[in-house]
Amino acid sequence: MNVAFLVAPKGVEQVELTEPWQAVKDAGGTPRLVSTKAGRIQAYSHLDKADTFPVDQTVADASVDEYDGLVLPGGVANPDFLRLDEKAVSFVKGFFDAGKPVAAICHAPWTLVEADVVRGRVLTSWPSVRTDIRNAGGTWVDEQVHVCEQGSNVLVTSRKPGDLEAFDKTFVAEFAKAAAS
Repeated sequence: MNVAFLVAPKGVEQVELTEPWQAVKDAGGTPRLVSTKAGRIQAYSHLDKADTFPVDQTVADASVDEYDGLVLPGGVANPDFLRLDEKAVSFVKGFFDAGKPVAAICHAPWTLVEADVVRGRVLTSWPSVRTDIRNAGGTWVDEQVHVCEQGSNVLVTSRKPGDLEAFDKTFVAEFAKAAAS
């Protein structure tokens, strides 16, 4: 199971990157860090700088065909930077067009809104994103983790770092099912 983690050069919430990353590795998968720029990304613990991580591939060089699924970690700034990058938004939309599973946590659904893939879907997020989801035609629910299946598309969403255990377990299971089919 090859999984892309799409992250902006700065602003990702570290725990929302590292814990899902480890869950993919624990399941025998291969996580890869995809970003809008080469080099290293700067993670944060809320508003404080945390660790940096090496980028495996730029979004300009990445192809949806290389991956079985996509994880969008949150952080307030991360999805805001991503939704301003046309290639990042196209990469996200490509997973939906290809019928591949996507997982997003916290503020990450902002990128989904920009990719215009929320309409008709039910998802959760950090509460401040709910109006954006509703305005984009989605239905927001306040749940620890929510799985929305729409045709061959599976979208797994969670609200916050406190939901990571349920988020990781759920998205890894959904990605494994999709990779096996």
